Amino acid sequence: MTLPDNGAPWPPPHMAPHYAEIARDDAWYSGDPRRLARHDHTAPRQEQERKRKWGRTAPPVPGRGRRLHVPLAGDIASTSADLLCADMPAITCEDTTTQDRLNVILDEGRVHSTLLAGAEYAAALSGVYLRTTWDRNLAPRPIPTVVQPDAAIPEWRWGVLTAVTFWRELPGSTTATVWRHLERHTVGHVEHGLYEGTPDNLGRSIPLTEHAETADLIASLDPDGDGRTVNTDIPLLTASYVPNIGTNRRHRGSPYGRSDYSSPLYDLFSGLDDTWTSWMRDIRLARARLIVPSGYLQDHGPGRGASFDDDQEIYAALNMPPNESGSGITAEQFDIRVEQHQGTAEAITRQAAQSAGYSAQSFGLDGGGQPITATESDSRDQRSMVTRKKKVGYTRPAVAEQMHVALMLDNAHFDGSNDISTRPRVDFGDGVAESEQATATVLDLLSRAGAVSTATKVKIRNPTWDDADIAAEAVAILRETGAAAPDPGSTYPM
Repeated sequence: MTLPDNGAPWPPPHMAPHYAEIARDDAWYSGDPRRLARHDHTAPRQEQERKRKWGRTAPPVPGRGRRLHVPLAGDIASTSADLLCADMPAITCEDTTTQDRLNVILDEGRVHSTLLAGAEYAAALSGVYLRTTWDRNLAPRPIPTVVQPDAAIPEWRWGVLTAVTFWRELPGSTTATVWRHLERHTVGHVEHGLYEGTPDNLGRSIPLTEHAETADLIASLDPDGDGRTVNTDIPLLTASYVPNIGTNRRHRGSPYGRSDYSSPLYDLFSGLDDTWTSWMRDIRLARARLIVPSGYLQDHGPGRGASFDDDQEIYAALNMPPNESGSGITAEQFDIRVEQHQGTAEAITRQAAQSAGYSAQSFGLDGGGQPITATESDSRDQRSMVTRKKKVGYTRPAVAEQMHVALMLDNAHFDGSNDISTRPRVDFGDGVAESEQATATVLDLLSRAGAVSTATKVKIRNPTWDDADIAAEAVAILRETGAAAPDPGSTYPM
């Protein structure tokens, strides 16, 4: 399979169901009421019987919208990314020279922020693609990037990604004419194509030089290329798919991951919006109001209505019985159902978090502001940690593969001297930072049991130190405690 033929329908028909699900998840993830409304209007026929919330029209209210949106979907995606990639995973190689070069690629390529963004997109949209490319005019090293799942057409064999075509609409596209750049990755090659078509048709293939975005593309990648295909000169695919989590419940056996929202949570999202909208309506309706006799109103003239100035201090004589008690002004203020709304909102959020695979504590719902121990915190957050471990299992192989690809491309196109005989190791850590008190308690118990050496205790206390620093600190501790002779030349055996 190569790039699509001229006149092919776009997007490809076999991708339409997958793209439709991504569009629904994307509407909730974006939190944009207009996109939510558009999704409601274009919902499939089987969803038309549902009571649409964002797509229905309502009389406009000057100065405010009728409906309030709570961005819980975005919070879930952000929380997932924080749990997985808030700390940069440790990516290491055995060879020192290779590790130094890899550190440059990771640092200058901003790989941490790339992985963090990719983890958030994957949580919302079911998965992402990691892609490694290069551009001699931009940077003297490979460039790791993330591609959205609705901008990719993958090819699978036995559940393994064998090729993928990435596509994007280019600037200058209109409702009548759409420019698209297609980029097909296979083992050893990347083929580029430029098409001029319509919103639902790929159109005809034209030279890359016909658009400014692709005019110098091949020259920057492969000056000796044929103007369309780039040789990667490595035996690996320069793109990997990272499923958010498996399996896809709506498409059993599918290689695609599933979104955190596909429990499904859409009704819960809508119910939370209903709850907050009702709560704000209570507040709006419960504002203090004054009911006054018509004689208290100031007439603004024919056709201009009348009004009452509640800041006025002195009133002219009013046409009312002199013996009537009171001023005739009645104050009216309704109750606000705070506890009912708050309880409902918290219950919906708790259920949504649980269905998505997270603990309520990850969304600030447990604890009540009371101090808790590290053990209690770990127990309450256990569900989130289990979900994190699952996602690490899906993410680690793809990250390791593309870091290996980056080192290979560095050798092939930037005269690198990296050891590419083995794949880099990727360690996401445990995801939980223990408190100083918890660490001290563990070390004290191990020390009393005689089950740990001084060097090991130092390593547990300072996991980022190298062996030389650990040995020096262990020797210093032994000297201070009198367990070792104060010989400056002595070293502690590791």
